[in-house]
Order: sequence, then structure tokens, then C-alpha cells
Amino acid sequence: MASAGKERRLPPALPLATLIGLELRAGGSERPTLRYGHAGFAKRGEDYFLVKPDCLRVPGDPSTAFSVFAVFDGHNGVSAAVYSKEHLLEHVMSALPPDIGRDDWLQALPRALVAGFVKADIDFQRKGEVSGTTATLVVVDGFTVTVASVGDSRCILDTQAGEVQLLTVDHRLEENAEERERVTASGGEVGRLNLFGGQEVGPLRCWPGGLCLSRSIGDMDVGEFIVPIPHVKQVKLSNVGGRLIIASDGIWDALPSEAAAKACRGLPAELAAKLVVKQALKKSGLKDDTTCVVVDIIPSNYRLTSPQLSPKRNQSKIKSLLFGRRSHSSIGKLGAKSASFGSVEELFEEGSAMLEERLGRNLSLKASSPPFRCAICQVDQEHFEGLMTENGGSYCSSPCGPWGGPYLCLDCRKKKDAMEGKRSSHSTACR
Repeated sequence: MASAGKERRLPPALPLATLIGLELRAGGSERPTLRYGHAGFAKRGEDYFLVKPDCLRVPGDPSTAFSVFAVFDGHNGVSAAVYSKEHLLEHVMSALPPDIGRDDWLQALPRALVAGFVKADIDFQRKGEVSGTTATLVVVDGFTVTVASVGDSRCILDTQAGEVQLLTVDHRLEENAEERERVTASGGEVGRLNLFGGQEVGPLRCWPGGLCLSRSIGDMDVGEFIVPIPHVKQVKLSNVGGRLIIASDGIWDALPSEAAAKACRGLPAELAAKLVVKQALKKSGLKDDTTCVVVDIIPSNYRLTSPQLSPKRNQSKIKSLLFGRRSHSSIGKLGAKSASFGSVEELFEEGSAMLEERLGRNLSLKASSPPFRCAICQVDQEHFEGLMTENGGSYCSSPCGPWGGPYLCLDCRKKKDAMEGKRSSHSTACR
């Protein structure tokens, strides 16, 4: 055990393809086992969650399996949360190029998450409903975890070493100065609720609308400066696994991240989720909907079906391996094999609200010749009239410019401009 106060220096981050190659050469190519559980109590009934452990990149090929977990905390009704639970994942998947390998798929996933979130927001707002929702979507592929989030539903990672890492950013105006600056620069106003007589109360809110969040899906009555562009973070766990805790703010308003992780260490995922909710209720009472999803990523050589151990002994070994006290024997058996992968590798992180920075340049697979495919809604168009020019003039322009990003259809380009505080003047299409 390292002595207290001794700083542990992390190795530099490595490219994803390099990490996968190292894992293969180290004999760690087997996929981990996932154990998961969820729990919650309803105050308003606006929290929803998603558990899809058996997704496939290639239909019928189990070697392409990945899992998805999500939490949606609705406000002003449940419509946006329900819509996001049912459709957000399909929008993300439609933005991923077909027929690519795993490492390319993982590298393309952050961009697809951005496109999927924006597409979900556009489609939901077309329904004319004013509901909104946070969204924290987690994709687990082997030991690689990718998290996309808007709002304040948080995802944390509890590592085998007992280190708690935040994989999301809270988009609360009260706590996020960068988001306050972005909202005001885009035309919104940030301030507290004014009572009669001029007294200001409560947290900072965005006006019009009075929303405390700066990013969400839906909320068409608040203003386009409340954007659906997610913060995305992708990490690769060491081959000793880890635990994810995904929860709505009903949990995080009561428990700090470290307290939530520590409270449920040593327990299987289902019991862990229930205990986190119980601790939150004990601390603050039922003031809001509370939803918690716990996902344990367990090395394949420690499966519960191992013939060398009885179920009871094997479960104890799993508990000690993940988030509990490790015995000397378990440390010895992990040995040098885990030493090379003892830290979490950060592969990607980006939180900008600018689509050009998030979608990149010239990413459309059909950018060189008609039909041109919109990078957000994935709709093909034969002509250029779906793209506005940078100065809001004629719609005739090249599919990859002049804004510098990939091709966007007219509706998605209008959405982009509105989110950035731009209001296009009337213009005519080229004939």
C-alpha cells in the first residue's frame, strides 16, 4: 500500500487504438461482465431511466455487444423525459457510420452523441409541448465508457482504487460561470426570481422561462439558448473494472459524489442502488424524484459462474474486488496483469456548445456529391437549398461551408444559428 501523502503520478493518456492493442497483447480481450440495478422514489413522477444491456453494433454478432444506461429527469411534465427514453438512443445510433470496426465506432461515438441529442431536441420541439428533461446517457463497450449529459443528472465512476471521478458536468446556472456567460452572450438573461418589492430569492435562472439549467432536451418555451448539446466524456477503465452510479439531482442534492460511492461499496449493484436512494432520503427527505442506476463492470475472470468457487464465496470475492477491501490473495492473483492498467485513461472530453467544434469538419459520408446528408437529422437532400450562408443570405452554398462544419439541412442550420443567438433575416432561395 502506498504511504499516505505520497502523490501517485498517472501515466499519460494513450490513443484508443493503442489501448485496445495493449489489452489484446496482455490477454485482456475478454469482455467484462456487467451487473446492474436501479431504485428510486417518486415525488412528482417525472424521473425516467433506461437499461439496455444487450445492444449490438452488428445485428446477430454477439462480439459487437454494448450496453446503454440512462437517467432522464423531466420538468414541466413528463413528455420530454418519456420521448428521450424512447427515441434518444435511436437518434444517436442513426448518426454513426455503418460497417466500421469497434475502435472507429468508439471514436465516432462522441460526435454521434452530439448529433443524436440535437436531433432529439428538434423532433420533440416539433410536437409543440413545453416539457423539458435532463439526459445522462452512458454507453459501455467492454472497458470503455462514454457518457453524454445535459442538465444536472450526474454520472460518477468509483474505481477499484477507491478514487471517485465525475464523468459529467452539471449545467446549473448557479454553479457554472461559463454557461452563464454563454447564455447571456446568446441573448438570454440570468437572474434570480424577483418578489414583490424587488427582493431576489432562489437560485439563478434563465429568463424568459425561469429554468435553472442551461442545457436540456425540450423546453421550447424558454429560448434556444438553452441548448441540447451534451458534455461528452469517454474513458477506458483498467482491467480490474469499476462501478458507475448514474442518478438524478434528487440524489446529488442530498449526497456528495464521494459519499454516494462510499455508502454502497461492497454491495451488489441492486442493493447498492437501493442504499444510495435510502441514504439520500435519510439525509434530505423526499423533496424531489430520486432515481439511481448502478452498473458494475466486472472482469470476465471473476464471473459468478466460476466453477472454482461456491456462489457464496464467489460473491464475496466479487465484493472484495469491486469497491470493498481486497484480500492479499486477490491482490496477488491480479498481480502484474493489472499493474499496467491500474488507472483510468481519459480518451475524450468536450463540453463546447458550438456545433462546429463538436461535429468537426467535412464529416458527412456523402459530402462530395449529391445527395447530401445532414450531419444531425441524417436526411439526404439532392440540392444545396438546405444550407444557409453564413450571413443569412442565399441558400445556395456548398454542402460543407461556408460555416466550416459538415452539411446541415435548413432546419438544422436554423437550429444551430438560434442556439448561438443568431437570428437570420428573410432571404430568398436560388433558382
